[in-house]
Parts: sequence; C-alpha cells; structure tokens
Amino acid sequence: MTGAIENAPVTVQIAIFIACGGVIVIAGSKLAFVADMIADQTGFGEAITGAVLLGAATSLPGVITSVVTAADGYPSLAYSNAVGGIAAQTLFLVFADMTHRRANLEHAAASLVNIVNATLLIVLLALMLSAATGPAISVFGIHPVSIVCFAIYLFGLRFAQSARDEPMWRATETEDTHADIPDADAEKTPLARTLAIFALCLLAVSAAGYGVATTGVAFVSSLGVPESLVGTLMTSTVTSLPELVTTIAAVRAGALQLAVGGILGGNAFDTLFASFADIAYRDGSIYNAISTSDIFLTAMVTAMTGVLILGLLRREKRGPGGIGFEGWSVAGLYVAAVGGVFALS
Repeated sequence: MTGAIENAPVTVQIAIFIACGGVIVIAGSKLAFVADMIADQTGFGEAITGAVLLGAATSLPGVITSVVTAADGYPSLAYSNAVGGIAAQTLFLVFADMTHRRANLEHAAASLVNIVNATLLIVLLALMLSAATGPAISVFGIHPVSIVCFAIYLFGLRFAQSARDEPMWRATETEDTHADIPDADAEKTPLARTLAIFALCLLAVSAAGYGVATTGVAFVSSLGVPESLVGTLMTSTVTSLPELVTTIAAVRAGALQLAVGGILGGNAFDTLFASFADIAYRDGSIYNAISTSDIFLTAMVTAMTGVLILGLLRREKRGPGGIGFEGWSVAGLYVAAVGGVFALS
C-alpha cells in the first residue's frame, strides 16, 4: 500500500492524509466520553484511566505511524513523529485551559497522579536523549534504553496507582478545585457494552493511523520534505488530534483530571513510540540514526514538561488570558521548538 500511495498524485496523497485525519478526529472524539464512563464503572478514577486507557488509546495512531515509518527505513520521521506528538499534545493542554474559564486548568485538576506521570515523562525523555547522544550501542539492532523505557514506564504506572491509593502528598482543595466524583448514571450502561464501543473506536483510529504513516512516507519520498519536519509538524499533529478533541471534550464534561491525565499519561506512553520504532528499524539502533533536530526537539519537550510540572505545583488560579504562567511558557517553548527544527532541517 505504501508504494501505491508514493506513486499516486500529490493531490491524492493529501486527500488521503486529510481523510485519515478526519477519521481520527471523529473516532477519537468518542474516546473521552467512553473512557470517563469506564473510569466510573471500574472505580479506577479519572487520572489513572486517563493516563493508562485514554492515553494509550489516543496514542495508537502515533504508534502505528512510528512503527510503519521505521520499518520502511525512515528513522528520523518515526522518531520525530513520537516526540513531535508529545510537544503538540502538551500544547493542547493550553488550548483546553482556555476553554475552562472558571480557573486555571492546572489549579482545578490538582492530582498527585498527574504530577507523577509528568515526572515519569521527564525521566523517559532524558533516557532517550542519553541514547541519542551516548555511545552507539545495540543488541540485535535494539538499543538497551528501549527495553529500559518499557520497564520504567510499567514501574511508573504502579507508582502512580500507589500514589492514588495511598498518597503521601495532597493538593490543597479550593473552591475552584474539581474533584473526581463518579457519575451515578454510568452504572446504568453495562461495562461490556462500554468496552465494545471503546474497541470499535480503537480499530478506527488504528486504521487511520496506518493511512497517516503511509502518506507521511510518501511526502518524504515524493516531495522531498525533510523527515524531521514531516514528523514534527504533519504526522505527529494529525495523529495527536484525538488528544486535542478528547481533552477539550473532557474539560467541557467536567472531567478535569481525566483531561490532564490523558495528556500526561499519553505523553509518557508516547515515549515508547521510539522503543517500538527501534525494534521495527532494522539498520541498527534508531537513536543513532536520528538527526540533530530530533535531539533538539527532545530537549525542548523536556523543558515544556518541566514547566508544566511547575504549573501543577504552583497551581496559579488565574493568569493573563485566563491561563497560568505555565500555559504561556509552554506555548512559547513550542514555537521555539518548531523554529529550531526548521532551522536545523
């Protein structure tokens, strides 16, 4: 299929890319509502469900894109798709904050689990940077960091669960804090039916994710656009659209911890795109094949996450334009990151 799309006219490639993006938006928009029901029906809570179930589900198009492009021999495209998606999704929190007018989103969605997930993300990004800038090491073509990241991610999930069940730190509740209160009406719908709907949405976004991957490869090969630019600005943005839709939908539904948890948990999971891509890439470790712009983007995303953690800890109630200092800082860092990728590509 990839070869057929590469040989197709550019207008056809663009049409397929847009159509796949549309499917991702429509199917992804259902995921937040269904995930909120699952959180209430299972008792896992919004922050945990957002980080694990919603975060991983909305990340599926990106996983498929990174794996397919890595297997086709486009390491920089696969890697920048992963890290660019994290950058875009972090920016999406700023957009979601603008829709929550009562108070700054990071203030209202106070949760220790979200802070744990953001910290976990910084650890994973730092490991990726060490793999890209350290000695060229690989075992059967896979860098050891790829395996370590899987282990640390799983440990982080257990750590987040224990932080929720037996917290040693609690956020001060204010009149603007939005607690995670289960919806009594959620029990009226059978859990099996809810999970079935969720699975159908996953199939739709997965198929669309494959379409985005093949058109992304076509843009690189037929149009000559640098891999890092396609990954940072095109495939990562389109495959991240479910996060934008589900985050704003969750905020409007009052599921604030689910909204923030979905982004932060999804971002932590998105670092594993590089691990999956490393396995799929057969010409050595993918970390040793990426470009300088990819390394720069990873460093900037780490800074964006650090600023977001400061916002979650500071919990500024209101700021200029209805968002906190972290919102403006994250937006500025994203612009700087994109500008740096352009300059280095």
